[in-house]
Amino acid sequence: MELLAVEAAGRGMSVRAAEEPGLAGPAYWYGGPVAGARLAGRLGFALLEPTDGWLAELPEEFTGRQVRAGTIADAWAIDRPTFVKPPRDKSFPAGVYTDGYRLPSALDPATPVLLSEVVTFAAEYRLFLLDGRIAAASRYAVFGRLDPRLLGTDRADRAVAGEITEFADRLVAVAGPALPSAVVVDVGRVLDPYRPGHRWAVVEANMAWFSHAYAADPARVLDVVLRAAGPRAHMRPRDLAFERH
Repeated sequence: MELLAVEAAGRGMSVRAAEEPGLAGPAYWYGGPVAGARLAGRLGFALLEPTDGWLAELPEEFTGRQVRAGTIADAWAIDRPTFVKPPRDKSFPAGVYTDGYRLPSALDPATPVLLSEVVTFAAEYRLFLLDGRIAAASRYAVFGRLDPRLLGTDRADRAVAGEITEFADRLVAVAGPALPSAVVVDVGRVLDPYRPGHRWAVVEANMAWFSHAYAADPARVLDVVLRAAGPRAHMRPRDLAFERH
């Protein structure tokens, strides 16, 4: 967040904390969904986010695994290891649950969740997409461990960047209309024990205004954030369906 604040200040923007008195709009937002939803009306910004079911509706060629949308009640009923996560908000920790008894019992049974077949991601990358193109990108994890790295720093990395771009282009061609114009999509290399090499798959989609930039270029990340959480009066017609309410 600090790097984005420095970049915004360099553009002549006033950077303020949400709890500061006297805030007035129109404004942009970078922060959590609860405070964002509370302040959106007063400060006049619109929060763009992917739909809950976007990942589950993708063809398996892009997910690399079986993914279905459900509720926490469905998750309570699982009897085999399943990756369970909230689609957007962090209402409970995402992870592999061996059975439903290990999930929080105090949640509303209708709470939406995504339930995925368990796979191994050798490396995961965060893509900040603007108008269907990669504006900024960063590796953020290797075998589940945090390991940020800017893409394109050596020959091998540039080859990976090329593969990611090709995969993202195919994804946007098929599923881009179902995403807001400014969004984060995480992708990864899936290891398949039955086939040599790896294949690319979507990890998840996220709100750009609530996503860590990791090692991505903060200037380009900020461009995406400003579109994803900017004045409602500047919203593009195609993004109206993706506004958080």
